[in-house]
Amino acid sequence: MTKKNFGKRSKSKSFRPSGGMRTKLLKKENPEPDREDMEDGRLLNGPIYDKTHESEILKAENLAAGVKEELKKEEPKPTEKPLRSSNKMGESGVVSSVKKFIRKLLPKKPSGNEIIINAESLETRIGIMKENRLEDFVIERKDVERIVASIYKGKIRNLENRLEAAFVDIGIEKNAFLHYWDILPANIEKQYEVVERKGKRRNVPRISRKDIPKKYPTGSEIILQVQKGPIGTKGPRATTHLSIPGRFLVLLPYSDQLGISKKIQDPKERKRLKSILQSLKIPDNMGAILRTAGEGQRKAYFIRDLTLLMDQWKEVKDRVDNVPAPTWVYREPDLIERTVRDFLTDDIDRILIDNRAAYERMQSLVDKVSPRSKKKVHLYAEAQPIFDRYGISKQLEQAFSRKVNLKSGGALVIDETEALVAIDINSGSHKGGGKDQSSTILRVNLEAAEEICRQLKLRNMGGLIVIDYIDMKQRRDRDKVFNKMRECLKSDKAKTHIEPISKLGLMEMTRQRQSESVQSAFHDECDYCKGRGVIKSPVTMSVEIQRKLTEILKSRQLDQGDSLLRIVVNPNVLDRLRKDDEDLIINFEKKYLVKLEFRSETSFHAEQFKIVDGNNNSELISVGEQP
Repeated sequence: MTKKNFGKRSKSKSFRPSGGMRTKLLKKENPEPDREDMEDGRLLNGPIYDKTHESEILKAENLAAGVKEELKKEEPKPTEKPLRSSNKMGESGVVSSVKKFIRKLLPKKPSGNEIIINAESLETRIGIMKENRLEDFVIERKDVERIVASIYKGKIRNLENRLEAAFVDIGIEKNAFLHYWDILPANIEKQYEVVERKGKRRNVPRISRKDIPKKYPTGSEIILQVQKGPIGTKGPRATTHLSIPGRFLVLLPYSDQLGISKKIQDPKERKRLKSILQSLKIPDNMGAILRTAGEGQRKAYFIRDLTLLMDQWKEVKDRVDNVPAPTWVYREPDLIERTVRDFLTDDIDRILIDNRAAYERMQSLVDKVSPRSKKKVHLYAEAQPIFDRYGISKQLEQAFSRKVNLKSGGALVIDETEALVAIDINSGSHKGGGKDQSSTILRVNLEAAEEICRQLKLRNMGGLIVIDYIDMKQRRDRDKVFNKMRECLKSDKAKTHIEPISKLGLMEMTRQRQSESVQSAFHDECDYCKGRGVIKSPVTMSVEIQRKLTEILKSRQLDQGDSLLRIVVNPNVLDRLRKDDEDLIINFEKKYLVKLEFRSETSFHAEQFKIVDGNNNSELISVGEQP
């Protein structure tokens, strides 16, 4: 240890780390830790198969749709953490087993997590609550086709060798985008530990990207699965690497690889589960992934899950063999069934549903996959709507407004555009603020960071996101907010990547976009303002009308005694002309020796007006005419 690491005063020497305090604030842990969550049939801790070429595929997809790339910076490669034993302080296996047995006997402490389901004739809504606060929201319309995670028998319409991609007709409006890398055989992604199969592995024929046009020419049929739904000008993105998820297993019909989630960290449990996975009667030409939900489960649960998955695949094969392309061969289950499969975990205390038919169906589904969880499902029969009863309606109303108020007195202003999502943090009244302004700003920004992560999930916003925090002078304060964002994003099922806050207070981040946002999917563009959110004021319209009148009168030769122009306008504009601009109109008539007659038309848009020659009723000009 050198003297430079100590203070100058000899009496109270204080050690200063050579890297400064920044090394403590900016933790080196991976901002995207492995997650084993599912949504819409997708494992959202990343793809099942290796995605080394993801950036290349995304670039080609954007070029095909004529869209600019959302992010040019590469994500840092995640660092794999070594597996840790759950036995701390060198506990023996006997002590650990006894502790686990005692924990099972003790009553489970409520987690405060609940699932509230509102099932109606046109749509189903699910609110995931944590201690009465809405943490996630999922909605599904009955008339909207479930495309993502569904499997299709498609027909290749054209090959673009420049993009190294095929465009496949799957029976919907837009052709699916299928990159060559998503056709070639792939290995299991890094977040799964490969489990060796007993016996010989099948010989997979070698194929390169150059061979694809010969193997899959235009007009040939191909089986593929949609990874990402249509967004804007982009069609759905697909892959030939099929996967059918169950509660404890994920079946890989076109791969013979076996894998187990690395989130299961107990060495003894991993060894037990590997043995179970190897003993399952999985066909030689198929593979499977053991999900985190399988930790601690008996072998019988995996056998039952595999049986259900094999029955599903048999139905898929029947449709593949007998139904002509293009068509679907496996439809992703509806929201009720996905709730049982993906959301009904051990940390859920209760599921409340307000529809008896849906309740009985859910009970039947739960009985197949986890009979002991049937007691968690309850029927809501009160007269008050279920979302009103548990405060979800009010929280949704607040969450989806443009301005979201914070407890500290600040506010978020969220604007979702075609290019990016812009979020601005306003300081507001600083409730509870002290004399120290920097600490008050830090407190508001920390609260804003937590609320932003919640809003991203609730609104399902993705793509490029730019956040304008309140300016922080100290680097350590910016680092605290940055770490707060990373911590809160850990619970997000979608992949995210964030950049540190700049000196200007801006943070750039991206969020995985699997489908359209709630705003895009369930709101139409305003016919009146055409999505701008603003219209021209009456003052502006008055100026434009006078400008057009001047243009007409200067270019025409009218008889001075018989000159009459009739102007038809919106009632609000007429009020402005009569009250505030009356003197200007009189002067205008004197200057050009013309008589002006104004009329209101309630059907006219605020930006619409028409000028007619009063002598022959011929239309001289029409501005802002609506279709």
